Amino acid sequence: MAYVPGVALLAALVVGCSAGSDSNANGADSKAGSPTVTPAPPGKYLTLPAPCRAVPRGTLKDLLPGAAELPGAQQEKVFRGSASVTYDTDRKVGCSWKSDAPNATRSLSIDFERVVSYDPAVSDDDRADTVYAKKEKAAGLSSSATPGPDAEKNTGTPGEKDKGKGADAEKPEDPAGDAAASADPSSPSSSSSPSGGAAGEGGAGDSTSGPEDALPSRVLDNLGDAAFLHDLPTRAGSTSQQRTVSVVFRTSNVVVTVRYAEQPALVTQVPDSKELQEKAQALARKLAETLSE
Repeated sequence: MAYVPGVALLAALVVGCSAGSDSNANGADSKAGSPTVTPAPPGKYLTLPAPCRAVPRGTLKDLLPGAAELPGAQQEKVFRGSASVTYDTDRKVGCSWKSDAPNATRSLSIDFERVVSYDPAVSDDDRADTVYAKKEKAAGLSSSATPGPDAEKNTGTPGEKDKGKGADAEKPEDPAGDAAASADPSSPSSSSSPSGGAAGEGGAGDSTSGPEDALPSRVLDNLGDAAFLHDLPTRAGSTSQQRTVSVVFRTSNVVVTVRYAEQPALVTQVPDSKELQEKAQALARKLAETLSE
């Protein structure tokens, strides 16, 4: 009779040890798994629009005066646009248009960049915000560096002399406005442009500055999650009066750049900065609405 209790006791000891081991193992596993990192949410946009079809025909006719008067085949070629060369259409696409009218040449380009973060701790939106911030800083519009444009963004009216700093803080971009080119302008001193003093005066007193009520480069409100306008006058020493206006905005994880330029046929003619700015902003807002649909 003593043998049976011994067996029972041995079995109980084995079961108890197993239970203790399982309990410790489970406890250790629970501890190790508790500080799990939740991946950052993906961006809103997983694809990009077809860039050469992103601008309605009616808008192109308004932005490219003279194109509608061309013969059928030439008109279609202008309105069809030229797609940017890109090796990853899921990440970056663009298109450009150009029209030669008797009094001036107008060019337009748009560029869509879908930003993806490969860091699980950083969201696509945050990464896109970093990309956008670099462009804004390169345009001389960083809030910490140039408080003038930021302070005036809610008023929309020119005033203080330092409001033109953003417009003259960099050299001109490629006149062709290639949508595949970087939207980040470089930043030499304002003395590199003949309109440096005039832009600082709100546009008065310089033949290359356009109308006196034209606003300088500035941060924009109510366009995507963040936006700025960069008005680039003709570089010093040039006989051309070309002017390029760029509007860059971010919506979620997509950064969009619109470039609109005019080069008058005569060097005595001055591009209308206000008109270029208004039309570039109007197109940017249309694109933002289309992305949000």
